[in-house]
Amino acid sequence: MSDKVSAGTYDLNRWLYGGYEKDIITTLYGGAGTGKTNFCLLAAVSLAKKGEKVIFVDTEGGFSVERVNQLVNGSGAENVLENILVLKPTNFKEQKDAFDKLLENLKEHVGLIIVDGMTMLYRLEFADARENGKDIGAIQKVNSELTRQMRLLAEIARKRNIPVIVTNQIYSWETEKRMVAGDILKYWSKCLIELVNDRGRREAILRKHRSLPEKTLVFQINDLGIKKRGWI
Repeated sequence: MSDKVSAGTYDLNRWLYGGYEKDIITTLYGGAGTGKTNFCLLAAVSLAKKGEKVIFVDTEGGFSVERVNQLVNGSGAENVLENILVLKPTNFKEQKDAFDKLLENLKEHVGLIIVDGMTMLYRLEFADARENGKDIGAIQKVNSELTRQMRLLAEIARKRNIPVIVTNQIYSWETEKRMVAGDILKYWSKCLIELVNDRGRREAILRKHRSLPEKTLVFQINDLGIKKRGWI
């Protein structure tokens, strides 16, 4: 039995030596328009085409039926969509509820869990707590809930051998770019992939992995997915 699942394209699988690892959390992070949702949809479609069930938690409204149809590239899109359970929380409380539903949906076999926008709603809740002058306990409660969710995902990945992919945003701090809630996500993620779009030049940078060195894939996004433009 393989210890990895397909990332959805030949070039990504080759870059990752077979795809995403099953028993860990992989975090894809980067700014808007860097390709995070495309990476998620590629993996989801690849598993769903094989009859595997995928749970897709979409906090940013990025899940697109039209894009799924493109990636399927032929008949069978309806069957693929039937294998993808999409949860769409609109606030941090609903995200918490969605995570509680994860355990219910794991009663049947699930091949992949994706959270596209792990910190989007957390960031809004955190900002609200701080701007409205709530005490430090309220802010700590928001952080504790995000930690609980990441811990839950890590336990599911490890104990049930289910790959988990989450995406994360970045923000500017003086002269550097940082992940939102970086310490929390870095602690629970065993694989970190940074996505960059520098005036049309797209790069995926493997920042952390249990067995692979840091390296970069230059890529482009097309109708069928992601295609390599070069290795660094």
